[in-house]
Amino acid sequence: MKRMKIGLFSVFSTAIFLIFMVAQTALAETYVIGSSLAITGPTSDAGNPYSKGIEDYCNFSNDMQLLGKDQVQCIVRDDAYQTATTKRNFEDFMDQGMVIYLNYSTGSTMGLKKDFEEEKIPVLPASFHAGNLDNSNYIFLPTASYSEQALGLVEYVVRNHKMGTPKIALFLHPSAFGRGPLEDVKKALDAGLKADLVEVVEHGKDLDNTAMIKRLLSKDIEYVICQTIQSPVATLLKDAARLGKIATTFGEKGKLTFMGAHYTGGNDLIALAGSSAENFYWTTAYTLTSVQSVGTDAQLALAKKYNRDSKTANSHNYSNGIMVTQVAIETIRRVKAKGMKVSKQSLYEELLQMNGFNAYYPVTTVGPVTFSKDDHAGVDTLQLYKVKNGVFHTVGNPFLSEFYKKIK
Repeated sequence: MKRMKIGLFSVFSTAIFLIFMVAQTALAETYVIGSSLAITGPTSDAGNPYSKGIEDYCNFSNDMQLLGKDQVQCIVRDDAYQTATTKRNFEDFMDQGMVIYLNYSTGSTMGLKKDFEEEKIPVLPASFHAGNLDNSNYIFLPTASYSEQALGLVEYVVRNHKMGTPKIALFLHPSAFGRGPLEDVKKALDAGLKADLVEVVEHGKDLDNTAMIKRLLSKDIEYVICQTIQSPVATLLKDAARLGKIATTFGEKGKLTFMGAHYTGGNDLIALAGSSAENFYWTTAYTLTSVQSVGTDAQLALAKKYNRDSKTANSHNYSNGIMVTQVAIETIRRVKAKGMKVSKQSLYEELLQMNGFNAYYPVTTVGPVTFSKDDHAGVDTLQLYKVKNGVFHTVGNPFLSEFYKKIK
């Protein structure tokens, strides 16, 4: 009889345990985060490591139970930079209950703007084009726009040019994201920024920039500020190096000092341009693994945990993918901490409160992420880097553009 009682107690305890586990499982939630991006095709050199950053931080969140018993399901799909494919992916994500969306290109962000408004879903794109925010309530740029980055570079030129008014040229991608900073730079010059914008070049598919470089020098241009992607910048730098026209000191007379915004630089540029990248100045809001910090240590550890190769681990585009996912998951965590239901609307409202004491410090960036009703650009702080001996090093301290807010 005693054995029977013990046996019944054991069975009863096991049953209670199983019921408890089933109940716990039933109470657990899964939140869908969708991302459509160019893993292949044009700009895949950025999109591929970006996608891996998303995947790895999602896995990290689940493995480390950052949301407790709840999980995130990150659905990452290739759209090969085709807006029509992006739209189909987005619609399928919505059918699966997506609560926050990580988009990629400028074209698709602009093209799906009405869809985002209709669905009332918060969106974090890889594109930092300032025009993404026009007539939009639900798009949130992860960092300062390309316009703000370009202005920050022009301001650095003005502060550090030795004699007279500096003469600059803009080297732009022939697209909305490339041309985006042009009007804002012109507005800042009209508002008192002391530089001469002598020429604007929208690069084509030319493999030789010799004529253009000679033309810029004939006009006494000293600084070329690039807003495009890495490959045309690498070609430009190689041609300038072959002609012996890359400045070795800032603003060197008779030569060109090259500078660029986020997607023009990083370790991927050094891989493409080799020694020609020496003395290239570059700005971004992201920390780089060539400069040791808590954030870069964490990034390298994450890449190691999920068996990423060295190129991916050290890419600023991997950092970028990690960071947007950090913001998405942190927003979910904050909504949960308030005892609220995680939904498109609650996440949108929580993003608007991410400022002041509620600012978010992801450590993958050189400043905090802040959003509000009137400010949908996340990290306003930028860092200038310079290639020296084949490695990007910081130049000065993180900074803010002085003129950007004056012209907005």
